[in-house]
Amino acid sequence: MSSAAVTVIDRQRRPRAFDRQGGGVADPATRAKLAQLRAAAQGRDATGILEFALGGEFAGKTAVVSSFGSESAVLLHLVAAIDPNTPILFLNTGKLFGETLRYRDRLQEQLGLGDLRSLAPHPSDRATRDPDGTLWSRDTDACCDFRKVIPLRRALEGFSAQITGRKRFQTRERANILPIEYFEGHFRFNPLFDWSLADLEAYIAKHDLPRHPLVDDGYPSIGCMPCTRRVAAGEGYRDGRWSGLDKDECGIHGVDGEGI
Repeated sequence: MSSAAVTVIDRQRRPRAFDRQGGGVADPATRAKLAQLRAAAQGRDATGILEFALGGEFAGKTAVVSSFGSESAVLLHLVAAIDPNTPILFLNTGKLFGETLRYRDRLQEQLGLGDLRSLAPHPSDRATRDPDGTLWSRDTDACCDFRKVIPLRRALEGFSAQITGRKRFQTRERANILPIEYFEGHFRFNPLFDWSLADLEAYIAKHDLPRHPLVDDGYPSIGCMPCTRRVAAGEGYRDGRWSGLDKDECGIHGVDGEGI
C-alpha cells in the first residue's frame, strides 16, 4: 500500500501514545538505584552490559525486546552467546512483512533461541479498535498503541528489566540514549547504544549472520508493511518508516527524556 494513504494525525485531537506521561524516575530510591547501575556498568562493552543485565540481581528477571528487523541478528547473537534461553519478546502486530516472520524463524533456529514469545493484540482490542484492519491509515499512533505498546506492556509485567537494540544513530529521539535507563517501572539496558551502522555491518560479516531479506531490496529499517517503504538514494536510514509523518517511534520505548 502507498505511504501517501497515511493521514497525518491531528495533535490537538488526541495525544500521541508516546507523548503521555509514563517515563522518568520520581522515586528517590529508584533514582539512586539507577545511578548505582550506571556506575557499575561504566566502561563495559556490549557483552559486558548484557552479562550485567542477564546475571546477578536481574537473573531470570530480564527479557529482550526484538523486532527481528534489519539489525536484530546482532543483539540476538550476543544474547544467545550468554544465555540462549533468555526470553525474547517479539511483537507480531498482524501487519508485518512475511519476510520478517520467516527471518524470525530462521534466526530462532540458527541461534538456538529457546524462549521466543510472540505477542499480539488482544482479540477484543482488535474487534473494538480496528475491526476492519485499516486503523493505520487513519491514526498511526492509535494503531501502534494497541498493536505494540499495550501488548508489550502486558508482557513485561513479570520482568524487572528489558534489553533493547536501540542505537543513537537511528533517530533524533535516540541521539542521547544511555546504556541503562528506567522506563515505565522497568530498568532498560541498551547494550548497542553507541554502535554505528558500520559497527553492525562489521559484526554481521564477522559472524556470518543471516540478513533480513528486505535489506537488499531497499529497506534499511523495517516495521509494519503498511507504514514502511523503500528508502531512495540520498534518504536517511529511517526515512522509509511512517513516511510523510512527524513520527519516528512506535511508542514502546517512549521518547528522549522519558528514559531518564
